[in-house]
Amino acid sequence: MSRLTLRTLETAPADSKPFVERAIANNGFLPNLIAVLANSPQALETYLTVSGINAKTSLTLAEREVVQITAARIHGCDFCIAGHTAISLKKAQLPVEQVRALQQGQDTGDARLDAVRHFAEAVIARRGGVDDGDYQQFLQAGYSEQQALEVVLGISLATLCNFANSLAGSAINKELLPFAPGAI
Repeated sequence: MSRLTLRTLETAPADSKPFVERAIANNGFLPNLIAVLANSPQALETYLTVSGINAKTSLTLAEREVVQITAARIHGCDFCIAGHTAISLKKAQLPVEQVRALQQGQDTGDARLDAVRHFAEAVIARRGGVDDGDYQQFLQAGYSEQQALEVVLGISLATLCNFANSLAGSAINKELLPFAPGAI
């Protein structure tokens, strides 16, 4: 049972309804994250706006999903792990073994994806104050200063979602259960 109200298209505040409609159209169902965020039109708009900005970064979809799964794992948000696992498998076309490794905080065998994961872990653990070794390792993997900041952007997006889901305590939608930790 969710601690926060899971809004529907009918019960969402008027300012949230266009965002809820768009989420239903894009997903074919209303993800519980959107149903929770709909309680605050500003929180929902922030999530969708930052998500759109994050999608325009120079990081690939796979690299962005590494950041999202890593942050969700560290923050303990199984809902976000499931959602981003689905995107990683269906849209980013990552192999199941790599996504399973990300869910477990292990190396994927792809040096660039692993560099993103390690850097994201360091940024979260040290609240941005990564040591020179972690930063240099990220740069040596072929990433740039811009992309270091794009990892921070992705973590900020993940933090909003992860913390909102943790506050709400809502269940993973049945459509996402096949992608939950341990299910793939």
